[in-house]
Amino acid sequence: MFDFSDRLDLKAFIELAQRLGLYVIVRPSPYICAEWEFGGLPAWLLTKENVRLRANDPVFLQAVARYYQELFQILTPLQITHGGPIIMMQIENEYGSYSEDKTYLRQIKALMEKYGADVTLFTADGAWQATLRAGSLLEDKILATGNFGSHAKENFAALKAYQEKMGVKQPLICMEFWDGWFSRWGEPVVKRDQAELLEALREVLTLGAGVNLYMFHGGTNFGFMNGCSARREHDLPQITSYDYVALLNEAGEPTPTYYAIQELLSEMYPELEQKEPLVEKMINVWDIKLTGQVDLFTCLDQVSEKHNSQYPESMEALGSGYGYVLYRTQILRDKLDKERFRVIDARDRLGFYLDGEHVATQYQEEIGADIEVKLPNETARLDILVENMGRVNYGSKLLANTQRKGLGRGVMADLHFILGWEQYILNFDKLAAVDFTGECVKGRPSFYRYEVELAETGNCYLDLSGFGKGVALVNGHNLGRFWQKGPQLALFVPAEFLNQGQNEIVIFETEGIYQTKLNLVERPIYKHIEEDAQ
Repeated sequence: MFDFSDRLDLKAFIELAQRLGLYVIVRPSPYICAEWEFGGLPAWLLTKENVRLRANDPVFLQAVARYYQELFQILTPLQITHGGPIIMMQIENEYGSYSEDKTYLRQIKALMEKYGADVTLFTADGAWQATLRAGSLLEDKILATGNFGSHAKENFAALKAYQEKMGVKQPLICMEFWDGWFSRWGEPVVKRDQAELLEALREVLTLGAGVNLYMFHGGTNFGFMNGCSARREHDLPQITSYDYVALLNEAGEPTPTYYAIQELLSEMYPELEQKEPLVEKMINVWDIKLTGQVDLFTCLDQVSEKHNSQYPESMEALGSGYGYVLYRTQILRDKLDKERFRVIDARDRLGFYLDGEHVATQYQEEIGADIEVKLPNETARLDILVENMGRVNYGSKLLANTQRKGLGRGVMADLHFILGWEQYILNFDKLAAVDFTGECVKGRPSFYRYEVELAETGNCYLDLSGFGKGVALVNGHNLGRFWQKGPQLALFVPAEFLNQGQNEIVIFETEGIYQTKLNLVERPIYKHIEEDAQ
């Protein structure tokens, strides 16, 4: 049920930190935000009837208990109290920005302790009274920390004032000091002014408070794990890169911010030992040739898992919850002139095809608008490819209907819902079964295979600036989403994903925009987007 293998090997990661002489602060809460899909919560929770997330709900807490029973078998022996590097654990993340259910917080704390947590526990919230009152457990003497990226004097004063109000004296700690920020599709890359950052960090250090830089290493939202910001009825999916303009970039390379903060620390703490960072090897590989292509409708059975139902089911109900599902049915012609179709409540983005021909693409608020088309024959095959572009990771919309992905309530022809659906969950683990010599009709969602022989490997970025929208896989590893909308136009490829010898790159592209050659490049590629173009 739980997977801690390969890149998900938490035990190996924490033990590596210990070998490097680092201590570890763990956030084992089932919700972490972190611009992660659904804030880290699993999509299948949305199939539970009337479940209330992050609350004193027996269904939710039972799921947490099952998770902790497995998770703490890894964490408990790695605590500093058992000879490991874990020095602290967080009970919940910014709960005061979501709810005020102290019974729930105490239940999470009790579960952590039941399964072996015996290091310092803490909460982390915005450093003002409303969030601290709702999200901390100061009344239980649990360490309360603050999250912010500037105005340290004011934030720590507010945190200290609330401690005094509660009759508690604790260390002042900024658990997340935001040294950068995340970026979203269709918006400019967010960059923090370095001079302003250094001044804000100097203020924290001058006050003698504890601080964690968030992020220190940006990283990557591989696969379908990018989160989404919420704006009323509109969601704003975040890009695959979580570079964050952090001290270390996606490839683990030190950035100018790293060296600037290193210099600041040398100035303020000359006795502090600092070591030079490692610089990873980067490679360029040009003109990787296309060796095969096939459209989705031709290879659908090879790359999917099929489910039949009278009414269309959500991605969560189908047991998937992520990526893409193709919904298929047969429709009858009712008129000789144009007929009207409407897709009701689908999320997030869909392609509408009749007999394999692209008719319309709709996204968010466009979904539900009339799709008018003339049917040449008595019957037609209707295919709707739906993409989940990421669930919200923060705020009030965790349980909004918009977070249930797929075809929604269905498709209407004229004024009635169409029944009898075949549903195909696209499974990119099955790519080895795909025949890339099959038919590839222009304009259809398609798979493109490229092959390259490498004498040596290294970190790099896959240049997708000539492609439309989709995902890329290198030797079976899902690098994540790309979209010509920008700002991100290249996906990070860790050296560990590449082989000395033969390598296969597969691009799944939904808009019919591709290139016959690929490049692996040393640096990320971003599209310039004007601020007022958002």
